[in-house]
Amino acid sequence: MSIIEKIKKQIKDNIILIYMKGTPEAPSCGFSAQAVKALSVCGEKFAYVDVLENTEIRNKLPEYANWPTFPQLWIDGELIGGCSIILEMLENGQLKELISKTVKKYKT
Repeated sequence: MSIIEKIKKQIKDNIILIYMKGTPEAPSCGFSAQAVKALSVCGEKFAYVDVLENTEIRNKLPEYANWPTFPQLWIDGELIGGCSIILEMLENGQLKELISKTVKKYKT
């Protein structure tokens, strides 16, 4: 399986997925820490990939996603964006709404 195929599979297999530096319990950068906090406020489980432990993903994902930085939040197969977009969406209520709607879609 190529690294791009692996990325596509991770995105497909996880309704809410964040590619981040570190882990949700121990983020390795402030942006990842803020993004995880925002996701946690929404109250749903999410998957993560530590790009510091996955060099190939860290190198290929920006090209695949056409998004140069980490963290990257993917919901229902769609790239949502990075830290500033996540925080903006949290502030205006869009993040919780999108996550709730997406999770509900898969629970029914």
